[in-house]
Amino acid sequence: AVIDGYCIDCHNDADYAGDLSFAGMDRVALASDAEVWEQAIRKLRGGFMPPPGEPRPAGDGISELAAWLETSLDAAARDNPQPGAPALHRLNRAEYANAVRDLLGIPIDATTMLPADDSSAGFDNIASALSVSPALLQAYTTSAAKISRMAVGDSTISPGQTTYSVARDTSQDDHVEGLPFGTRGGLLVDHVFPLTAEYEIRVNVSAAGFRLRTVGQDPVVVTLNGEEAAVIAAGSRTTLSIPAGTHTLGAAMIPSAQERGVDDIYSWLAPAAGVSSISIMGPLNAIGPGETPARERLFVCRPSAPSEEAACAREILSTLATRAYRRPVEQDDPAIDTLLEFFDEGRALRGFDLGIQYALARVLVDPEFIFRFEHEPDDLPAGAVYALNDHELASRLSFFLWSSIPDDELLGVAAAGNLGDAQVRAEQVRRMLADDKAAALVENFAGQWFGLRELDTVLPETNTFDGNLRDAFRRETELLFTDVLREDLSILELLDADYTYVNERLAEHYGIPNIRGNRFRRIELGDSPRAGLLGHGSVLTVTSAPNRTSPVSRGAWILENILGTPPPTPPDDVETNLAPTATSGPDSVSLRQRLEQHRDDPSCASCHAMIDPLGFALENFDLIGQWRDNDGPEPVDAAARLWDGTAIDGPVELKRALLDRKELFVTHATEKLMTYALGRPLEATDMPYVREIVRNAEADGYRFSALVLGIVDSVPFRLRQKAMPTAEGAMASLERE
Repeated sequence: AVIDGYCIDCHNDADYAGDLSFAGMDRVALASDAEVWEQAIRKLRGGFMPPPGEPRPAGDGISELAAWLETSLDAAARDNPQPGAPALHRLNRAEYANAVRDLLGIPIDATTMLPADDSSAGFDNIASALSVSPALLQAYTTSAAKISRMAVGDSTISPGQTTYSVARDTSQDDHVEGLPFGTRGGLLVDHVFPLTAEYEIRVNVSAAGFRLRTVGQDPVVVTLNGEEAAVIAAGSRTTLSIPAGTHTLGAAMIPSAQERGVDDIYSWLAPAAGVSSISIMGPLNAIGPGETPARERLFVCRPSAPSEEAACAREILSTLATRAYRRPVEQDDPAIDTLLEFFDEGRALRGFDLGIQYALARVLVDPEFIFRFEHEPDDLPAGAVYALNDHELASRLSFFLWSSIPDDELLGVAAAGNLGDAQVRAEQVRRMLADDKAAALVENFAGQWFGLRELDTVLPETNTFDGNLRDAFRRETELLFTDVLREDLSILELLDADYTYVNERLAEHYGIPNIRGNRFRRIELGDSPRAGLLGHGSVLTVTSAPNRTSPVSRGAWILENILGTPPPTPPDDVETNLAPTATSGPDSVSLRQRLEQHRDDPSCASCHAMIDPLGFALENFDLIGQWRDNDGPEPVDAAARLWDGTAIDGPVELKRALLDRKELFVTHATEKLMTYALGRPLEATDMPYVREIVRNAEADGYRFSALVLGIVDSVPFRLRQKAMPTAEGAMASLERE
């Protein structure tokens, strides 16, 4: 009745509003048009339909219609589960780096080894977007050779130079956490020293600019693993004897004088000289490979005679391949025979260690390491649903929570066949969330969901923005998400947190007094406009234009990333330039006035009625998130009325309005998590499982672990659907093999 009374007048074959007609759709077997009905549910739950100005059902008519649609679609999903069939999943660049770290104990910078990955559905771990090219395969080969030499400690490594640089727009005025107290600026790097040897360390210092003190420069302290290793003149070098392995090298300026009083004007106007880069040259006068964590992890046995080398190599490679391939690889497995061919080649050239190095390089380019294979039974028809085996499930778990390979404990649980037990799965999930490696969720999941990676490329046209503020923006938001993860808080804390994290630079930017130093600390905000994500400089900056705020971008960001209801893209013939010289008249001073002129276009009005009010409420924040009371000569007007008539004025009331629609946010957060966990875009057939997860998590206050456990126990995560036949191709052949 609601559809016929309030929807069909626009969504019919003649008017076809929104490219949709309900006239010929089956209203009994809803699953046949699940995609359309799921879009309808999203619009109804968000209060977007019927649109503003159109008649609406009395009472709970809209929510009752949405509930009926959900109940019908959920019942169809129970009767006919469709978990989907992700494409063959290649490890992305971050996953590759983490896998190498956990396999060998070696940190690598994959950004210098592999090309960037394409993104889809908001993430760069989506299988269908992770293509393979000849250039990528060559990069894998080159990387494998380099990594294997570092891991084993190749005594023939030639001296080479590695340079680590400070971001060009980063100030060197303040202390850097991790460097000695009393120092200024500097750089900390984790570097793999392949051999126990001497290494020449050169610290390059940037020009000081216009300063009162023109004679001499501050000296530089060089640290190794937090301890002072040398004090040198700026721009000079020192030679250190360093054991093989991964060590933290640092360098910072030692201020020889404090410029205060009358000198302040000069020191403020001129950039301070500071460390610009650290160059490491070596190994020089090498002693040997030493005993590193990588060698200890690799060499699980040591042959005492040449006659024992083949057996020991087989044991080493079986252990290595089991971890790398995420499945049992016994010593008689054909994969071991392949690796032994490379071992024999290396051993013949220069002994046992080189043989293991060659075999390791082969492991790192093996498709079973680079791709996440999931076996598809041959005896099932296309479309049939089947359960993943325990090792495949372990792999899904580890790449979801750690962006890396399973550890030995998880592999052991999988080998025992216990991951099918929900209680065992829950124990493993909680253990993995408590592990330091779960920080990958902060960097890779939250970093992409909230657009933190975009901070690297934004260039606001204001002198108050620099690299230090960019880093502080990112760190503030990361620390909030880390709290939700580590303290197992409600996902709603992201919107409603009454605290934040600041250092001195960020506190000054926000106008918060009495914060000193570069260390981030938690401060209470109460019911402040800063509370929650929408008060973070990170979000406010990436949703602004380079030279002004953008209520449209901010509103669209909230619709897409908070409410899960992205607005349609504007038509090609609509003018979207809101600069004062574009479509504004001579009397239009504020951005809001120019935007209201833009909304006079009937083709723009309907969408902007949803988008703009959300952005207007944030107009007290400028293009880099500083609070302002005026936009040019005009007072900021942050009052607006949402599409359903709700009146809001400013960030605090906007947050309250969003929390009144908390189910939309929790549902979208679950969609984001599930997309990231599955490595594929969600489809309409996934939404019944999303709703089930949200319903079950409500009793636990929408805690983060409740959402994660719900995803891990869901049909799309544990099961898989046999794919329909497709045209043969390189990737199809690889997956079949």
